[in-house]
Amino acid sequence: MKQDFFSYQAQTTPHPLALEVSHAKGSYIYDTEGKAHLDFVAGVSACSLGHCHPRIIAAVEKQAKEYMHVMVYGEYIQGPAVAYSKLLAGLLPEPLETTYLVNSGTEAIEGALKLARRVTGRSQILAAKTAYHGNTMGSLSLMDHEERKAPFRPLLPDIGFISFNKKEDLNKITRKTAAVILETIQGGAGFVLPQDNYLLAVREKCTAMGALLILDEIQPGFGRTGKLFAFEHYNIVPDILVIGKGMAAGLPVGAFTASHKMMATLKDNPMLGHITTFGGNPVIAAAALATLEEITTSDLIPQTIVKEELFRNRLHHPLIKEIRGKGLMLTLIMESSEIANELVLSCAQNGLVLFWLLFEKRAVRITPPLTISEEEIEAGCAVILKVLNSLQQ
Repeated sequence: MKQDFFSYQAQTTPHPLALEVSHAKGSYIYDTEGKAHLDFVAGVSACSLGHCHPRIIAAVEKQAKEYMHVMVYGEYIQGPAVAYSKLLAGLLPEPLETTYLVNSGTEAIEGALKLARRVTGRSQILAAKTAYHGNTMGSLSLMDHEERKAPFRPLLPDIGFISFNKKEDLNKITRKTAAVILETIQGGAGFVLPQDNYLLAVREKCTAMGALLILDEIQPGFGRTGKLFAFEHYNIVPDILVIGKGMAAGLPVGAFTASHKMMATLKDNPMLGHITTFGGNPVIAAAALATLEEITTSDLIPQTIVKEELFRNRLHHPLIKEIRGKGLMLTLIMESSEIANELVLSCAQNGLVLFWLLFEKRAVRITPPLTISEEEIEAGCAVILKVLNSLQQ
């Protein structure tokens, strides 16, 4: 199997971890040799309810027996997609009421950019430096790392950049700006939180200039930070909300949400302003609906703050310089990128799944399932400390 993996499946890096998976359940991934791996990454924040959660399996099985794909998005009334969109609208502040379901976070970003240009009639998009919004051509255009963009140019025109948490840069938002797009919490940059009412200042400037505010909640959304969405911590409401990752407990999905008036611009002049074959797929939508119901009717969201404190209390070590993030979106900032790399690889050998961040090379990701137990947190932290002690010798 391993040789076939390298021969027939396209690779994303020269040296993938290549764990050969047998099955997964709860907070554990099991390899084909029977070894259990405690998962502190949750498929990069996607498996919000852990692996093979019984409520998700039941929803998927029920829907698969009724119907799967029947028509392209938006033509037929399909119960799971309608129920999901209605439930989400009831949980979001006004005017976030209408949702377009797609297949991934990056596709949702593409749709949000199109919507912003369509609504405003403007072309300029401002993004944050060190942001990551995905890897399709439009999303890639929002990245300021030229070494990642150069091989794929030309990209989208009329993209500008501001520094996250730098209020002076907000003067770049003008009446030519269609939208400012920000991660509510910067992910690949090292789980950087907004400071000093920064998001409120962005919101006010966008409103003053008639520009839209797009917030990317693909990673911090769905309870990971102690609120259903991270923007709720900062007393603002975006014009367009982009979601994905943990939305369907590990199944591929994304969406963008805005006012009904705004979203209506995609259905005419031209018709089919945004189209997708598999967006709103009933099986995926059923999983998303079950996920949202489980997250919002249980104590998982408030428990993320309790579990964050447990991580912070346990992970004290001279090689850990800082713990960034909020809730169960945490990252260890190590003394060096070499130590971060060794920690991830050595923990993998000791049955603990950790991972890296895209841009901050000193960072080690800790984004476990929201369902992780305190005992599992204790066990994983003990492995981290054991490995760090060995690296310190």
